[in-house]
Amino acid sequence: MRTPIETVSADGVTITAYRFVEKRQVARVIPAPGTTANGAPLSHVISEEKQIHQIGVELSGGALVLEPGALQYHHGRIQSEIQRHEPGKGFLSRAVASAGTGESAFATRFSGTGTLWAEPTRKHFILANMDIGDDLLLDDRAFYACTGGISLSTHRHTSVSGILSGNGFMQPKLSGRGAFVVESPVPVEEIDVIELSQGEAVVDGDFVLMYSASLEVSIGPLVSGLRNALRSGEGLVYKFRGTGNIWVMPTARVS
Repeated sequence: MRTPIETVSADGVTITAYRFVEKRQVARVIPAPGTTANGAPLSHVISEEKQIHQIGVELSGGALVLEPGALQYHHGRIQSEIQRHEPGKGFLSRAVASAGTGESAFATRFSGTGTLWAEPTRKHFILANMDIGDDLLLDDRAFYACTGGISLSTHRHTSVSGILSGNGFMQPKLSGRGAFVVESPVPVEEIDVIELSQGEAVVDGDFVLMYSASLEVSIGPLVSGLRNALRSGEGLVYKFRGTGNIWVMPTARVS
């Protein structure tokens, strides 16, 4: 049975994240002393819970943009069409941006009235609302869905070292007003939010889920000099400065 976790709404669209709990037998222990009622030996069974997550959407005259291939099914009076990200750009420009960000140059836009279900996944979902001026830069392949008032474009880092970072030198950018869904390898309770007010922060890029586009960002080695960088044991890091938020996943590498 699906259990609702969180819901956001905007512009005639309600998005809900659901959880399934699946129990799988992972081991059967050596029979324990004693017998069952029918004389069979007792045994201990070890089960492991696996969480599966799914996005459900109610359309009430609004529109939803969903990443390609994520639809499971929908019913009602719903129209679908292919939407190009950054429609003012040519095919080659979109292809280059898509390769750099890991996101497709296209998405599917659903509009009308009805119910839509996306495919279940073992990853986690972060649901939120944003307003004009709350632009966000996302980790590669983190975008999952948004309402029609939000646009997905490509941000290009100007630092050369950004090309070598874990997120490449281009990142997906969300702007506009509405609700959105981000896919995360960790649950929301394991995400730290760093709030900067004319401050500074340094974060390993592999742990950054998203951050405010208002922040000044440079990507490079933690310390200057190739020899010092090798001695530090750190790869390339994000150096943030200014005012905004950074969403960090401390447990992203924990298996």
